[in-house]
Amino acid sequence: MSFPIVRHRRLRQSAGMRNLVRETVLNVNDLIMPIFVTYGTGVKNEISSMPGIYHFSLDMLKPEVDEIVALGIPAVLLFGIPETKDSVGTSAFVEDGIVQEATRLIKKWYPNLLVVADTCLCEFTDHGHCGMVHTFEVDGQVHGDVMNDESLELLAKTAVSQAKAGADIIAPSNMMDGFVQAIRAGLDEAGFEHVPIMSYSVKYASAFYGPFREAADSAPQFGDRKTYQMDPANAREALREAETDVLEGADMLMVKPALAYMDIIRTLKDQFDLPLVAYNVSGEYSMVKAAALQGWINEKAIVEEMLTGMKRAGADIIITYFAKDAARWMQER
Repeated sequence: MSFPIVRHRRLRQSAGMRNLVRETVLNVNDLIMPIFVTYGTGVKNEISSMPGIYHFSLDMLKPEVDEIVALGIPAVLLFGIPETKDSVGTSAFVEDGIVQEATRLIKKWYPNLLVVADTCLCEFTDHGHCGMVHTFEVDGQVHGDVMNDESLELLAKTAVSQAKAGADIIAPSNMMDGFVQAIRAGLDEAGFEHVPIMSYSVKYASAFYGPFREAADSAPQFGDRKTYQMDPANAREALREAETDVLEGADMLMVKPALAYMDIIRTLKDQFDLPLVAYNVSGEYSMVKAAALQGWINEKAIVEEMLTGMKRAGADIIITYFAKDAARWMQER
C-alpha cells in the first residue's frame, strides 16, 4: 500500500499549529471605523438599512468615540449630514461645518485618534452630485453635467477647511479628474504639506452603495454617477486611475467597494508600493447583517473570513462598518 510523501495536513492538525503557520493575520490596527455626524441635539438614530450604525449629533458623539478608542481602533472616517444644502455644497467647506466641528471635538477628546475626513460634496449639494453641475431640461426632465474643473476649487477648499479643523488624513472620494493634484496644491499652499491624502483612487459606480445613500442622504436628484465613477466591468482602467493619483501626490490608494473587487486590490498591490486601502462598503455590511439577523449565517465567522480575504488580497487598511465588532472578536481570541 502506498502512502503520500507530502502530507499537508501535518500543519493543520491543531489550532496552535494553524496559528503558527498562518500567512495572513487581521489585527485591530488594520481597521478604520466610519461615523455619520449630523446637526441637531440628542440625535442617535439607527440607520434602518444598516443595523448597528447610527447618525450622531455632536452632543451624542462622545460615547461612540469612547467605545472606538477603548477597542483599540486607531482611526475614524467622518461623514457629515448638514442642516442646509445648496448647489455648490457650501456646508462642506465652511469653518463651522458639521465635519469640521466633529473633528475638533474628537481631537480635543482623543488627540491620538486619527481622524480621516471624507472630502466630497455629494452630502452637501442639493442635487446630490460630487461636484458642481450645469442643469438643463429636456422634455420636462431635469438633466445635468457634472463640471469637472470648476469642482476642483471647491474640493480643495473643503480639504483645507478639514485640515484646519485638525483632520489627520484627507480622503477625497469625488472621482473628479485631477482632484489629487488640486487638493495637494491647496493643502500645501495653506501650510498643510504634512497632511496625507488617502485617495479614493479606484471607486466603481456600484450598486453596493445603496444603504450609504440613506445614511449620508446623498442620492443624486437626477441621473447617476457613471460619468465619473468607474465601470464595474473595467480592470485595466483601475491601473490608469491609480497611476494618475500616484503621480499627482497621493499618499494612500483605495479600492471601493472591496468584496467584488478582490482582483483589483491584488492588481494595485502588485503594481504600486503605497499603502492600500479597501473599503468594505455599506451594501456588503448590510447583506451580512440581514442574513445574520435571519439566522442564515454565522456573522462572526463570515466577517472574519471576509475581512481576512481583503487583507490577503493585498489591503493594508480596511474601512469597515464591522470595525467595532471585529475589534471585540479580536479581544476574545
